[in-house]
Amino acid sequence: MNLGGRIILIGDSITEWGRHEDPEGIGKGYVRVIHDYFKITKPDSKIEIVNRGVGGNRINDLKSRWDQDILELNPDTVSISIGINDVWRQLDQPELEQIYPDRFEAIYRHLLKQVKNHTNASLILMEPTIIEESLLSEGNKMLKPYVDIVNRLAEEYHAILVPTHQAFMKYLHTNSDYRLTTDGVHLNSAGNLLVAQQWMKAVEN
Repeated sequence: MNLGGRIILIGDSITEWGRHEDPEGIGKGYVRVIHDYFKITKPDSKIEIVNRGVGGNRINDLKSRWDQDILELNPDTVSISIGINDVWRQLDQPELEQIYPDRFEAIYRHLLKQVKNHTNASLILMEPTIIEESLLSEGNKMLKPYVDIVNRLAEEYHAILVPTHQAFMKYLHTNSDYRLTTDGVHLNSAGNLLVAQQWMKAVEN
């Protein structure tokens, strides 16, 4: 994929990660790693990285701000990372109205149609990462249908798929005691590097 122009990365706190405190609005998570990679490797390029992550967001929250944060900004590429909170809220706030896989897929498909119908942007879909650093955690079991949906939609909409969940699960299989998160969900520097690495590899391939 030949990246250029305005690349909007939208998602939840994993994408947001410090952007409001950053004068550049990039943050200190995986978006920062991607931004700096382009600055170093393509210093003459016209690539503009825009971070539109908002902590706590689920897929319905993306829908509510899709016009403002995506369509009105006329992106050349849209990268979407969502799904963690759609599952996590089922575990930590069961009293909320929940977003189960069927609704998740319907809203996600609607957002992708909006991009296709109103922009010329390319699409990058990122699998949700992990919920707890355990292969057998309840969160990771519940996350599987959401990961499958992202894979299916990436194929259907000819989007680049970033196999983030697969990369994290592969790492967990190594039984390394070096952690990738601060609390089982939010990424530390190693986790952010892994996400950025998977993103760049998918894009460059």
